[in-house]
Amino acid sequence: MHEYWTEFLTVALAHLLAVASPGPDFAVVMRQSLCRGLKPALWTSTGIGAGILLHITYSLLGIGLLISQSVVAFNVLKWIGAAYLIWVGFQCLRAKPQPLSDEPLQQTLPKETAWQAFRLGFLTNVLNPKATLFFVALFSVLISPETPKWIQGVYGGWMFIATTLWFCGFSFFLSGERVRRVFQRFSHWIERVMGVVLFGLAARLFAATRD
Repeated sequence: MHEYWTEFLTVALAHLLAVASPGPDFAVVMRQSLCRGLKPALWTSTGIGAGILLHITYSLLGIGLLISQSVVAFNVLKWIGAAYLIWVGFQCLRAKPQPLSDEPLQQTLPKETAWQAFRLGFLTNVLNPKATLFFVALFSVLISPETPKWIQGVYGGWMFIATTLWFCGFSFFLSGERVRRVFQRFSHWIERVMGVVLFGLAARLFAATRD
C-alpha cells in the first residue's frame, strides 16, 4: 500500500480543492444551515456524500467515461441537473419573512423531513455533470490503470468520508446559535439570494461543455 501514498495524496488534494470550491453543493448546504437548521443541513450533507459514492461507483465500473464521451448522455444529464437547480431556486425565491422569536429558526419554517433534506443533497450532487467529469478525469488521469481496484475503492471511500465531514462541519459552523441569531431577521432574503445563486449555477450548467 505504501507505494500508492503519493497517488493517494494527489487524489486527496484534487478532491479537497473541488469540494471546497463554491458550487451547487456549497449553495444548498449554506441555504439548509442558515434557513433550515442543523439537522436538515446534516442530512443534506450526507446526501451529497452518498452522491459522491455513486460517482465513484460508476467511475470504477467505467460507466462515467462512457457518459463523458456521449454528447447526448452528457446533455441530458446537464439539462436535468440545471432544471433541478431551477426548481430548488424557485422554491427559495418564494420564501416569506418569518416572525422574530426566541425559537430556533427552523421551527418557524415549514417542516422538512430527513428524507427530503437527504434527497436535496443527493440529487444536487448526482445531477451535476461537472461532478461526473471531475471523477472521470480523476480515475482516468490521476489514478493509474495499474492501481488495483480495491485501492481505488479505498481512494473513493476517503473521498466519500472527506466530502461528508467537510459539509457536516460547514453545517455545524453556519447553524451555530450566534450565526443563527445574526441571520434570523434576514432568513427570507438569504433564501431568495440562494435562489438567485442557484439560478446562476443552473445557467452555468446549461452552458457547460465536456471540455
